[in-house]
Amino acid sequence: MADPATIPNAAPYPLAVIMERERVEGRWAGERWEAKGVVRDLAPEGSPERVILEDEKTRQTLFPGLTLRLTPAEAEGYLLNITSPQPKVFVLWRMEDDVARPKLLTVSYHEGMRWADSDEHVDGVALPPDLVPWIAQYAEAHYRPEPRKKPRYASSKDKGVASRR
Repeated sequence: MADPATIPNAAPYPLAVIMERERVEGRWAGERWEAKGVVRDLAPEGSPERVILEDEKTRQTLFPGLTLRLTPAEAEGYLLNITSPQPKVFVLWRMEDDVARPKLLTVSYHEGMRWADSDEHVDGVALPPDLVPWIAQYAEAHYRPEPRKKPRYASSKDKGVASRR
């Protein structure tokens, strides 16, 4: 495992999100939104979103200005994600003015699942391969497994017997 003193806190990584709106023939909805991917954000700060593909059924819009930040508390979630068969960037998005707008990004499996469990719109998109070494180095430097706890047996607790050491 890398020495934490040799790895500075990870600098934020600028990303832009590609959101897709697809027209659907349905009784309850006329369109479906989902995040389709992320790319490194090279747009100047404050750049507006822009349509990058459009036809009669589909529209893809690039939303610049998002940032991927790593935090020590999520190190285990980063390791779980990057060691999975298909690492992902989790994109939390919300509807505003009839447009799905990405709001937050994470590469922590735990954080992405917490967002989804709280009924937010969350899509997992492919993690750009060039980010894996950066995330791995950070996660290895900050991951601290929880210490093992001594097993407690219900029978000793119920009878008031002190556990053996």
